[in-house]
Amino acid sequence: MTQTEALDVLKTGANVFLTGEPGAGKTHTLNAYITYLREHGIDAAVTASTGIAATHIGGMTIHAWSGIGIKDSLSPYDLEQIATRERVAKRVAQAKVLVIDEISMLDARTFGMVDQVLRAVRRSREPFGGMQVVLVGDFFQLPPIGRSTETQFAFMSPLWHELGLMSCYLHEQYRQSDDSLTGLLGSLRNGTVDESVYDVLESCKETSFQDGIEPTRLYTHNADVDRINGERLARLSGTARTFAMESRGARALVEGLKKSCLSPETLELKIGAVVICTKNNFDVGYVNGTLGQVVKYEEKTGYPVIETFDGEELVIAPASWSVTEGDAVLAEVTQVPLRLAWAITVHKSQGMSLDAAEIDLSNAFEYGQGYVALSRVRSLSGLLLRGCNQRALEVHPHVRKYDGNFKEQSEAACAAFAEMSESERQKMHEQFIKASGGTLERKEIETRPARGADKTSTYEKTRLLLASGQTIADIARARGMSAETIVGHVYRLAEEGKIAAGDIKHLTFEQEQLDAIMAMVEKVGGTEKLAPIYYGLKEAYSYNDIRLLLAINLILTR
Repeated sequence: MTQTEALDVLKTGANVFLTGEPGAGKTHTLNAYITYLREHGIDAAVTASTGIAATHIGGMTIHAWSGIGIKDSLSPYDLEQIATRERVAKRVAQAKVLVIDEISMLDARTFGMVDQVLRAVRRSREPFGGMQVVLVGDFFQLPPIGRSTETQFAFMSPLWHELGLMSCYLHEQYRQSDDSLTGLLGSLRNGTVDESVYDVLESCKETSFQDGIEPTRLYTHNADVDRINGERLARLSGTARTFAMESRGARALVEGLKKSCLSPETLELKIGAVVICTKNNFDVGYVNGTLGQVVKYEEKTGYPVIETFDGEELVIAPASWSVTEGDAVLAEVTQVPLRLAWAITVHKSQGMSLDAAEIDLSNAFEYGQGYVALSRVRSLSGLLLRGCNQRALEVHPHVRKYDGNFKEQSEAACAAFAEMSESERQKMHEQFIKASGGTLERKEIETRPARGADKTSTYEKTRLLLASGQTIADIARARGMSAETIVGHVYRLAEEGKIAAGDIKHLTFEQEQLDAIMAMVEKVGGTEKLAPIYYGLKEAYSYNDIRLLLAINLILTR
């Protein structure tokens, strides 16, 4: 299933399990859907199974959001206490969609406890109180940490089946471009590790990097990571500069963000330090996992300047991680989005894409640990393997058994949606928006820039990319936004006369489509509302197509 197809399913309000191999675009698709919900005024609770995962998506842990905290069971008294807490009750009652990221690390018991709380607060017998549930993750990655000797994945809970989840198994690959690496990871997933796999791994022990490229070292234990980073920083001459994290908001949530943020509370750097970016910033040109070396500090601001392995110099201004609820920011921490990267743990690397990595899996102790580590790199040329034990090549047998079912369910869903017309799908999307109390007319979502961040307006960034010849889909991907948002930018820029005809010459459209839309605009008396145009044209065009063609008309007729 493609990302676009998965978004189509999500927008219907169906309960969804969004999965796929590392690098398939799960987080990108999830963020596009969250943006879509907020643009239509639908309250989405964005949570994750771990604090680190929660910081990646700007949410809170499912444990904190649901009020269950560290409990491993719920008595009737516990349930009553949680359900009567004003803050918990309010956010659970208001949410129309619940997102749980990194579902692989949430055990079946905790999954059931969240369901208990939601049914109690929302006074509903339906699973999770009747809200849309979106579960995201890859069960081949790190499993849940539980007190039980037998791992109980969320998909082993009766709730999984009760929810009637539609599987959206993304098959596109945006991280790995190396067929040998893709084949290696496929062998681990399929349980077909043979001599050819060992030969590939053995060859990775001879990898050498170009001069100036310092790989990040991945280890399975924190002690190794702390020791190596401390030793390497101490070896560098020169004075260290310290960057302290700033925070605001509820104390407990701030403390949770500090522990989960991949950038340390106190970041100590020296010229020559090897660092890794801990956040995505497509506008500046780095992502979570970009490696570089500190080469200087910007004269005016004092922010570190890193040189990437592509030879590009980037100013790394402070960025923010926050816990949000609806449009409200409950807690926020701000720090330079870097950490020392001579070494990191496999656990902290989950979600990253690494340019170059030196990996030691000789002490791997958990299913999926080797799979996570090996899937961080983009190609085998960026992997130096120091050691590997048998456990590192194993994934949980339960996962492999169920994975085939998820693929089959995804193919069935894909086929069912392919048989629907666009107008049928659009009608389902609109019905969900209305049922959730949202608005069909989109509203612009502005994000507050972090201190020191680029102040170029979001509209201007879109205009520059459009003028450079990029398509709407290209711009949406580059900026981590939905296509609907980008079209909204183009429409507003067109209204303000800030786009020239030459800027859109690469956008393809049929003149007869534009003529049909403009004829309907004249018939309904203007463009103030899109719905009359949409229905007047018998739903032949999506709202997004109508808005884009209206923008193109404005540009061409000025």
